[in-house]
Amino acid sequence: MSAPQHPSDTAVSDAPVTDPEASDEQPVLPAADRASDDAVLEPVEDETDEDDETDEDDETDEDDEADEDDEPDEDDAKSADDPLIREGDVAGDYLERLLDILDVDGDIDLDVEGDRASVAIVGGRLGDLIGPDGATLEALQELTRLAVAQSTGVRSRLMLDVGEFRAKRRADLTALAGETARRVGTSGQPERLAPMNPFERKVVHDVIASVAGVHSESEGEEPNRRVVVLPDK
Repeated sequence: MSAPQHPSDTAVSDAPVTDPEASDEQPVLPAADRASDDAVLEPVEDETDEDDETDEDDETDEDDEADEDDEPDEDDAKSADDPLIREGDVAGDYLERLLDILDVDGDIDLDVEGDRASVAIVGGRLGDLIGPDGATLEALQELTRLAVAQSTGVRSRLMLDVGEFRAKRRADLTALAGETARRVGTSGQPERLAPMNPFERKVVHDVIASVAGVHSESEGEEPNRRVVVLPDK
């Protein structure tokens, strides 16, 4: 006696089974439903490609930055080779240590003026570093020059200013020299100025040299050496 046959839940199609690899025809797509007719298809961006391009750009930028970091800075190289800048750096380090020892607040500015290194201490209460008529400043400048010479092995001619004392003095001497030159040019008589230190005499000589009809000379011994302004013959 045979077992009863149960209907299958899966309908078997009478259409012949074809091998998709053996046929060149495209498979038939199911008909679109009503909802899909109204759907808007948006193009799918290739995120992988964009990520790859971004990574490549980032790597390129990093490589460029690394190359730039590896390349020596021409300005830094020139600065290292400039003896005047080297003098300023040594002087700055020396003065920073000195300010710490004296417990004096001040900032140090480094520059090059003509053929000399220029160092200035600015800010804070710096009167004690200037002294009467700049006497302490002169002594401090000599000490700084000695420190630089000891480090570099070359005699230093750097100029030190504290609290803009020399800057103000330069302005006063420039005016004085100009007035003296005009008087000498008009009267034809030489004039002797008050004793000055080397810095002050140089300021006067530079001003007189720019005025036609007069010239200047220095006479006497330190600390009473002075400038004499004379008419041209």
